[in-house]
Amino acid sequence: MRTYDITLTITPQMTVWPGDPPVIMERTSSIALGDNANVSQIKMSCHTGTHVDAPDHFLNNGKTVEALSLDLLVGRAYVLYLPDVNLITASVLMQADIPPRTRRLLFKTRNSEYWAKGNSEFQADFVGLSVDAAELLVDRNVKLVGIDYLSIAPYKMGSPVHTILLNAGVVVIEGLDLSQVSQGRYTLHCLPLKLGGADGAPTRAILVGV
Repeated sequence: MRTYDITLTITPQMTVWPGDPPVIMERTSSIALGDNANVSQIKMSCHTGTHVDAPDHFLNNGKTVEALSLDLLVGRAYVLYLPDVNLITASVLMQADIPPRTRRLLFKTRNSEYWAKGNSEFQADFVGLSVDAAELLVDRNVKLVGIDYLSIAPYKMGSPVHTILLNAGVVVIEGLDLSQVSQGRYTLHCLPLKLGGADGAPTRAILVGV
């Protein structure tokens, strides 16, 4: 079995969503300056890098990240490779080779090339899900979706797609680095920071080959 780290490294230079604060990392204590230990602090959005959206992110319903089910965040998952699409529609999904009864579905698209090339500039033309694709996934009882850019929805289409998924209890993982992962079955381990009352949280995510 092989383990794949599909988490973006958090740095001050990383890509962030337009309007979100940049990552700030500062050393507050330093051995070199006479302190007993090196200590740093970090300031960033809860939706920085690889992260999980809680329902409260778009539904404003008080269902925050610490209440997400670990049973959904850990388990069998399928990575679907869609290299030639600019929008993941219901038609694309119906033609795709998705195993029956898939409950966790991760989308690898041309977005992964941005991470492979180390591109830190925000790309507004990233691939995301259409409204009818989100509806189809809910109808198929998919319980977790993930994608290889900073939003599951295309740029400036965030509200309808997120609302459909989060209303149905679907866990959304965004900012995955799937550049080194092939299409197929894996075991997903996704453990977001347990931030009380937060609308999302950065997460460490790995895939284990099965």
